[in-house]
Amino acid sequence: MAKEGYDDIRRYKLDQVENNRETKVLHAYRPVGRGAAPEDDSISLSIKGPKHWASVKWRDIQVGDLVKLKRDENIPADMVLLYSDGTNGIAYIETMALDGETNLKSKQAPPSLSKRCTSEDDINACRALVVVEDPNIDLYNFDGRVTVEGETMPLTTNEILLRGSTLRNTSTAIGMVINTGEECKIRMNANKSPRIKSPAMQVISNKIVVLLVVFVIILALFCTIAYQIWSERVEENAWYLANAHVPFSQIIVGFVILYNTLIPLSLYVSLEIIKVGQLILMSDVEMYDPETDTPMVCNTTTILENLGQVDYVFSDKTGTLTDNIMKFRKLSVAGYAWLHDIDFQKEAALAEQSREGINNENSKPKGKGKGIAKRYSKKKTSGSAPESLIESETSSCSILRSDSARTSGSISLWKSSARPSKVQPGMRTEELLKFMQHKPHSVFTKKAKFFLLSIALCHTCLPEVQESGEFDFQAASPDELALVKAAQELGFMVIDRAARSITLTYPGGPDPMEQITESYDILDVIEFSSKRKRMSIIVRFPNGKICIFCKGADSAIMPRLKLAPLAMEKKQEVTRRSSVRKSMEADQALRRLSEQSPRTSFSRPSMNASRSRKSTGNPRTSMASARLRPIRDELDSWLKQREHDVDMEAGPEDLSAYQSPRASMNRMSFASDRRFSSYDDDLDDLIDEALVLDDAAVFGRCFQHIDDFASEGLRTLLFGYRFLDEQEYTGWKKIYLDATTSLVDRQKLIENAGEMIEQNFDLAGATAIEDKLQKGVPETVDKLRRANIKIWMLTGDKRETAINIAHSARIAKNYSEVIILDHKTGEVEQRMATTLLDISKGAIAHSVIVVDGQTLSEIDANETLALLFFDLVVIADSVICCRASPSQKASLVRKIRTKVTKSITLAIGDGANDIAMIQEAHVGIGVSGKEGLQAARISDYSIAQFRFLQRLLLVHGRWNYIRIGKYILSTFWKELMFYLVQAIYQKWAGYTGTSLFESTSLTVFNTLFTSLPVIFLGIFEQDLNASTLLAVPELYTQGQRNEGFNIKKYIGWMFMASSESMIIFFTMILEMHNKTYMSAIGWAVSIGGWFLWTLFLSAVYKPGKTYPLYPIKDGFIKFFGHDLLWWMVLALALACLILFEIGVSSVRKSFWPTDTDVFQALQKDKNIRERFEEAIRSEQEGDDEVEKGREKTSMEARREGEIQELLDRPRVMDGAITDAEVVRSPVEMNESNVLRSTSGRHLTRRKFSTDGHSGRGGGTEEFELVSRTSVPPKTRHSVDIAEILMRG
Repeated sequence: MAKEGYDDIRRYKLDQVENNRETKVLHAYRPVGRGAAPEDDSISLSIKGPKHWASVKWRDIQVGDLVKLKRDENIPADMVLLYSDGTNGIAYIETMALDGETNLKSKQAPPSLSKRCTSEDDINACRALVVVEDPNIDLYNFDGRVTVEGETMPLTTNEILLRGSTLRNTSTAIGMVINTGEECKIRMNANKSPRIKSPAMQVISNKIVVLLVVFVIILALFCTIAYQIWSERVEENAWYLANAHVPFSQIIVGFVILYNTLIPLSLYVSLEIIKVGQLILMSDVEMYDPETDTPMVCNTTTILENLGQVDYVFSDKTGTLTDNIMKFRKLSVAGYAWLHDIDFQKEAALAEQSREGINNENSKPKGKGKGIAKRYSKKKTSGSAPESLIESETSSCSILRSDSARTSGSISLWKSSARPSKVQPGMRTEELLKFMQHKPHSVFTKKAKFFLLSIALCHTCLPEVQESGEFDFQAASPDELALVKAAQELGFMVIDRAARSITLTYPGGPDPMEQITESYDILDVIEFSSKRKRMSIIVRFPNGKICIFCKGADSAIMPRLKLAPLAMEKKQEVTRRSSVRKSMEADQALRRLSEQSPRTSFSRPSMNASRSRKSTGNPRTSMASARLRPIRDELDSWLKQREHDVDMEAGPEDLSAYQSPRASMNRMSFASDRRFSSYDDDLDDLIDEALVLDDAAVFGRCFQHIDDFASEGLRTLLFGYRFLDEQEYTGWKKIYLDATTSLVDRQKLIENAGEMIEQNFDLAGATAIEDKLQKGVPETVDKLRRANIKIWMLTGDKRETAINIAHSARIAKNYSEVIILDHKTGEVEQRMATTLLDISKGAIAHSVIVVDGQTLSEIDANETLALLFFDLVVIADSVICCRASPSQKASLVRKIRTKVTKSITLAIGDGANDIAMIQEAHVGIGVSGKEGLQAARISDYSIAQFRFLQRLLLVHGRWNYIRIGKYILSTFWKELMFYLVQAIYQKWAGYTGTSLFESTSLTVFNTLFTSLPVIFLGIFEQDLNASTLLAVPELYTQGQRNEGFNIKKYIGWMFMASSESMIIFFTMILEMHNKTYMSAIGWAVSIGGWFLWTLFLSAVYKPGKTYPLYPIKDGFIKFFGHDLLWWMVLALALACLILFEIGVSSVRKSFWPTDTDVFQALQKDKNIRERFEEAIRSEQEGDDEVEKGREKTSMEARREGEIQELLDRPRVMDGAITDAEVVRSPVEMNESNVLRSTSGRHLTRRKFSTDGHSGRGGGTEEFELVSRTSVPPKTRHSVDIAEILMRG
């Protein structure tokens, strides 16, 4: 209770930090009194005296207050915008903490108010009536009106600023407060009365305690009845027991008191001590983020064990999975795709320079110096590299002309997080610029220049000159910022944007130093909307021509192309090929699933030792290591199969979109493979001008590029353009002007006007933008999925963005069946029923359900749909909920928590909109990210990066679960074992309630003699190494299946307790897997403490006094301590009980081994342990998975060395060779020992080989994988993959 009170106080202090933040409020000057809002509730400020902006705490803001906001300030309450100094009175608001969207929202004050609220005096003179709706939870709609001088205008979300938002790209804004405190929309979405969280294991332990209470009552009643029988038979006939009879009521109470310690009330007290110790050990440096100086913070110790039992992870998107940083990554122009990885090149160059500098300065060992260099390079890159990437408009060209860039031109430094094994066949933008410089008048160069020009013009970004002289941009969305910066890096740099013009510079010829500066007049901008899915800008070129540029989703641009029928035809061909590839991947994934058992357990090595082959490599010092060699081989293959997902190679038709026909060599080849030709010839052969002029070929290749970009998790945009004549533009301009000034259906009229002009586009090209994930997110998602944890993504962002991020983070796979539930289609119920049937039949390899907030609301309103929906999402692999409000997020978590019994839910997020779901889940994780610390403050645990979640769950969570499970079982075990001796002793004491043990010693039994062994067990136990748990996440399922602590396991422990004696607790050391100094200290203190206690009693009892029942005074020193028989009985009892414990444990591990038993044996082998550590090290160091897939692991290299040594041996050997001396191959083809599966079906094998290279040549090693068929079985001399995966 005290601990919970402390947690409440800490959270209260954090709330005070939020409430004590200050803002500026307008009021009349007062010498004394409140320095904030006026005392009355009047909205107008008709108070005498000078007006000024006073600093007021958020908690003191009242409805009607006028608040002044500066750039980058948080909005303290829901407000109506009155004034903004932005262009056209527009204020840009970031709502990432509310709905997860990264785009800035443009808010504009009602015209009747904005022109009357430009200064303090004007505001004071303004008389307006504002009527708003009652406080509610709807973040996406608002109803209200404002009346100024008889003129009434509606208030919508376009004029409302919500608490939790941030003012961006606007110097000053003024608003009037309409909702404060708990009536703000973000607070209305919060969980008002969060539930009290408790560990799931507590339910089982409480039931056991209740059973023990019943057992104590039954045992006391049995002994009381036995006493009555014994009294009639013995006591009444014994003259020395005259008048010694105890009444029934007294004897039963005496027995209850005697056996009450069977109910371990100290369990709960010691459990708190254990959790404090576990909390200290969770301060893991591997979960510390040096960039933000943020460690893992544990805000509660109540639910530590829940971390080891998680079944569902509900994750936010923005700031939790992503970094909210967009990077321009690829482009497609005139049928050719180009990779843009200048940022990776700069980072690699800085890292190399840092590494070389440190190596030159220090003479430290290579490994340590390398680690220091990496840390230094990371710090350097994160700081100055991005800002100094392009120091001037010509620096990029100089970088691209460097020799180092030329030599590395064919090496891709970037990999797709969605498809890490995919080779990047596209050329790089360095080569694009070189070609444009080499052939400035070619058709391709003209098209590429015009495409780059369209990127530099079609946006709404505003350039700003920094103090350093570099250009930065104010952008309404990170996507536009990425595009403009990419254009800058490619030579087209925006240097000024006035109200009606854009000025930019770009290279004017072969010499990149020759720059041309031009100004383009902005005639109109048709802004982006979620309905239009595109934006357009109409500009007048310096030569007087008028051109419209349009960018948007391919589905929005493609029907508006001049050659739309041809484009749609080519798009269908690409879609067909993509569907075939995905179907093949899905079939392969289904086959892999059918060949695997749900449980991934390894056969015990000792049971296969007789069949293992002899070593062909270097002599082994350990026989166990030699016996484990076959398992090592198969373990390596088993791990690699799970570390890499299904990814089919692209077909010839797909690859043709990246190939360039070389006329000079008369063959097709990848354009990046130019190592044997001269530099100029390379550029000549780089582009086929005939292909550039072929519209059909350009369409086919461009749409193939877009499909590939999307499969890599990139956000694609299609660019189109069209030149307009003066007459056409003038006629359209009148229609557009009428639409923009209309007071009725303005947005609809603007969209209709845009539809008129946005037609008959020529294709300019396509871009792909990477929404950068946090480091390690895809790998963490893979690990959690392998741990049988289902991952849901709940976000307020748009559907397309959410699906893209799902692919990048590997929540959705390439072959996933994405089922979109949209209420607008009217087929939600039919879609859900069909999908539910397909998943139940196993026809879908990986299913992802996508639902939006509006559809979810309609599902919740219909009970039939709700039941069908939750039946579907429970069996689906992943769920994406987009456009979800905070209350909807919390509702989903609550329903899964309550409807899916015995499941543990975890919610993770970083913004205020995630607080409700964090409080609703069993475990709440806050990410101390860019959206603030609101979620981190309210959560149970906070981490700096999403990637730390895998160590928090797979390592510390599992350890805590195992520790607490063993502690509870050990406590019940020692209590039952000790007090059963009391019950058995009653038979020889006439069931009179006489205690076998001296009363004082009995009192301190739990505290002094048996507390440390079980407490140390609960704090320090580590059944498996951290590297093993991270390399094999499948071991996490032990907690999900409640295998560490359940009724069945409790009965087994109680059977052992009933079979042992009171001193067996001294062998508690045998239960701990890792025998550390702490466990030895606990064991020694407990045993030594008993002897010290007997000496203490001998000293404190009064001499000369007779103690008839127990020989206490000098008992140990003069009496039983001098008796040799007593010592012999003690030694014999201990020996028998230890042998009994070891024997039972050995039999269990031999015939019923668990996954933990198997991997405890495996990780003792040095080579297997190195393989586990190698897998984790490569992930932590950020190595490319593509490279990791090609490089040989230490196991592969070792095996190939052994095979090469075998091949190098003489072919003729002297002497007779017995069968036992024959060196066995990994899989022998004998029929002597038939291997069968547990289902009775035979196992056959598929051969594969790996090439080994050594100094004398290459060797080939053949392996045979096992699959289930009806072919007659073949014998093997090593443990094969079938046996590895067949247990379950």
